[in-house]
Amino acid sequence: MPDLSAVKAALATQRIETPSWAYGNSGTRFKVFAQPGVPRDPWEKLADAAKVHEFTGVAPKVALHIPWDKVDDYGKLAAFAREHGVALGAINANVFQDDAYMLGSVTNTDPAVRRKAVDHLLECVDIMDATGSRDLKLWFADGTNYPGQDDLRERQDRLAEALRTVYERLGDGQRMLLEYKFFEPAFYATDVPDWGTAYAHCLKLGEQAQVVVDTGHHAPGTNIEFIVATLLREQKLGGFDFNSRFYADDDLMVGAADPFQLFRIMYEVIRGGGFTSDVAFMLDQCHNIEAKIPAIIRSVMNVQEATAKALLVDREALAAAQRGGDVLEANAVLMDAYNTDVRPLLAEVRDEMGLAPDPIAAYRRSGWAEKIVEERVGGQQAGWGA
Repeated sequence: MPDLSAVKAALATQRIETPSWAYGNSGTRFKVFAQPGVPRDPWEKLADAAKVHEFTGVAPKVALHIPWDKVDDYGKLAAFAREHGVALGAINANVFQDDAYMLGSVTNTDPAVRRKAVDHLLECVDIMDATGSRDLKLWFADGTNYPGQDDLRERQDRLAEALRTVYERLGDGQRMLLEYKFFEPAFYATDVPDWGTAYAHCLKLGEQAQVVVDTGHHAPGTNIEFIVATLLREQKLGGFDFNSRFYADDDLMVGAADPFQLFRIMYEVIRGGGFTSDVAFMLDQCHNIEAKIPAIIRSVMNVQEATAKALLVDREALAAAQRGGDVLEANAVLMDAYNTDVRPLLAEVRDEMGLAPDPIAAYRRSGWAEKIVEERVGGQQAGWGA
């Protein structure tokens, strides 16, 4: 059986990055429902993120999205984050909301549009330099809706050229993380539709290019843990965007739709050495109807619970059953760990870290929710613009 003291030590070192945009108003393509107390600027987003870290103890970084989090002085923003006990994490580029990108950004047939997109990506690397951020995260909405609309191979050539330009701009210790999504908003052919396409581009670029697995960006029934295991084996898994899906890119709270899948993913992460490597564990969620900060805290807790269960897998017993071809016993070993109630264990971990055992209850007692509703009156609430 796993050593509980080692399990608790591992859980205390876990780090989960939260997304700035999840603190603002977000929603679906149909409607964004505004909530009282939502941040009006990146500074207030960081203040909310600091509260998540204060009560969970494992969320010390905040990812930015440009231009949603554009400021005049990124060094000042980074200093503000440090003053509040957090740091700036991945810089997420946005080449999907400008009218010029209707037919694509870096894969567009128009060289001027491609230049505009690449210039933005290079600007994001400049921001990384100013903030001390390690990761540039790229997701492209590029693709086509109709057969014959554009040349599929030429679009891959344009994509490769753009990625190479940005990759060569990276500094020492910086990484490019390439995300994939099998459809939407391009419905016929998406230019980066799967992990294989992302992997192929990253492999050609070099060691500083890694693949991002967004858990919501897969077709129903996809074995995501197989993808995770393969990318870890190839040393090309750069990070996660954690969320849940029932149908497509639902962006629900991680673990809400299929907590067993999250457990299986985290087991492969631990099995493949990803828990102690440079793999970035980030949330990417769209809190449309739920309160922002409690939802993010709950998401962090869901990842913690899946991780705790994965750490409790008796790997020696599992390996013995696998070697002996004992199908039922091998499955039982996994299920025993998954069916363990790890909430008391995590409460102990938090207590030993000097935290309240129940982060949600502690947040509600803090009065922060009432404080921000009272203070954040007027101005333009932050939102992703759907």
